[in-house]
Amino acid sequence: MASHPIGLSTFVLASPFSDENLHLFGRVRAWGYDLVEVCIEDPAVLTAARVARAARDEGLSVLVCGAFGPGRDVSHEDPARRRAGRDYLEHCVAFAAEVRSPLVSGPMYAPTGQARLLEPDERRAQWDRAVESLRAVASLAAEAGVGLAVEPLNRFETDLVNTVEQGLRLCDDIDADHVGLLLDTFHMNIEEKSLPGAVRAAGSRVRAVQASENDRGTPGTGHTDWGGTLEALDQVGYTGAVVVESFLPTVREIARAVSLWRPVAPSMDALAAESVRFLRRLLDGDGHRSGDEGTER
Repeated sequence: MASHPIGLSTFVLASPFSDENLHLFGRVRAWGYDLVEVCIEDPAVLTAARVARAARDEGLSVLVCGAFGPGRDVSHEDPARRRAGRDYLEHCVAFAAEVRSPLVSGPMYAPTGQARLLEPDERRAQWDRAVESLRAVASLAAEAGVGLAVEPLNRFETDLVNTVEQGLRLCDDIDADHVGLLLDTFHMNIEEKSLPGAVRAAGSRVRAVQASENDRGTPGTGHTDWGGTLEALDQVGYTGAVVVESFLPTVREIARAVSLWRPVAPSMDALAAESVRFLRRLLDGDGHRSGDEGTER
């Protein structure tokens, strides 16, 4: 099984992550991670130059992901609301270029937590607005040398893009080579018939991967088919990072958006430490290669 850089999302460390939290990068490195995925929740409190310096001091690479609340909706019917969503994404692209992140990822097509039963013509109009907006951002991102990785979310967190198949259609409609998919095992566990099958369907469009157990907890403590999923990533030639993502249930806005009503690990520190141990063992070939790679418990 191929080795991959292993990353940790700042959602595990603090939320909203800010310049005041940059000292936590030392803990990320001490746990054994190769990179940190920085989520830009509040652009006013996070400085690209300081993030880049702090990561460099710890020997970490940086990936950038976005946080898409109601005020960042590139699919909204109001042009001013769409413009606000584009402005935010363009800020993420500029931030990524400064910290040398190869991409910006996330469910950038619509706000997280929005689930509505629309008529087909309404859904088509929303889809077209998202495509138009993301095509414009993709053009700017290409000039900056930054890719976009679109993340399908489960049906309870979005009503627009839930599956790899839908994500591929969105990428095709945006029609830009540097636009691909972020695959999150938590969402795939809900929406896909087979995680390895979905990875193989995504093929060369896989640009980023987030690792989370079926209950949003520590990888290796549930029933996710980690061996099959990682083997499928090898088969499609994916060589990028595998990023551990979970959320602090104490952050009310995020907890509400992702329906996180209870702790999914004894602590976020324990989740971070155990996740990298499990993934490193599996990626180095010491773990099982089937669906029973659970950590000792």
